[in-house]
Amino acid sequence: MKKAFISGITGQDGSYLAEFLLSKGYEVHGLVRRSSSFNRERIDHLYVDQHHSGCKLFLHYGDISDSGSLTNLLHSIRPDEVYNLGAQSHVKVSFEMPEYTSDVVGLGTIRMLEAIRRANVGCKFYQASSSEMFGSAPPPQRETTPFEPRSPYAVAKIMGYYSTQNYREAYGLFASNGILFNHESPRRGESFVTRKITISIARILAGKQNKLYLGNLKAKRDWGYAPDYVEAMWKMLQCETSGDFVIGTGETHSVEEFVQESFAYAGLNYQKYVEIDPKYFRPLEVDNLRADITKVKKSFDFEPRVNFSDLVKIMVDADIEKIGLPSKGEGRKILKDKDFFWLRNM
Repeated sequence: MKKAFISGITGQDGSYLAEFLLSKGYEVHGLVRRSSSFNRERIDHLYVDQHHSGCKLFLHYGDISDSGSLTNLLHSIRPDEVYNLGAQSHVKVSFEMPEYTSDVVGLGTIRMLEAIRRANVGCKFYQASSSEMFGSAPPPQRETTPFEPRSPYAVAKIMGYYSTQNYREAYGLFASNGILFNHESPRRGESFVTRKITISIARILAGKQNKLYLGNLKAKRDWGYAPDYVEAMWKMLQCETSGDFVIGTGETHSVEEFVQESFAYAGLNYQKYVEIDPKYFRPLEVDNLRADITKVKKSFDFEPRVNFSDLVKIMVDADIEKIGLPSKGEGRKILKDKDFFWLRNM
């Protein structure tokens, strides 16, 4: 039985990755920050008492800001694969908390890599890099596109990216960077723009909200479905050699298009509800991100199954149902048709 260690297991990607790896027969270990309040709703459905003989999911207290705890955990678990997904991942917040973001995102990657080296684990390592690193570089962006970061988050991710390359070359570590473009799902945090839009639609339909306030509607992104992307993470670590891979759909859509499509699917006119609030603008904007996935298609079997329109339907339906209203149901049908066999729920 293979063992995997996931930092950020309670986040969107971590929860989907844990599901996927469990479906593959892995024993999964997750890093959880100690807090007075629990933040494990995304993985609650996976929980099995650790005293149960069939338990394959184990959670461990620790923090990627604490190198000692990381080294001790990796030494005792001895995983075959490490997925470094833990981060302060909100771009706008990184402008307000640049030092913390740099410590957790940038130095956190170095701590994880150094823990692997010091514990002499001999595992494969996946680093969650980000399309935000490309910043103002013109699209389409590929593995050879120079980085032009536009936020403290992007700068910190670049540090993690090059640290991963450095440990690969200096110590022979199997270490891959997944440069993932925006990927969304019903498990996305409500402060991220796509989920903010879809949860607001549900609240408007339920009579609990009258307006949706947003920032820059003109920003364009390459939006995919998170479960597609966590499969790609795993496939990177099944390759014979490690490397750096761009993951996306190759399509770009503006925030305004996401708003229009979401509201139209719910039978609403977005112009009646959406207003602009300048406080949501970033000090520096990233205008246009679009992935060139030529390399990854040649390296292993990857083809995004959920397109932009389907993603919107999946997210809108999920939030409408979550609030207790009947949805059109197209989102669930899409998931069944696309054969996400390992998903236990939306």
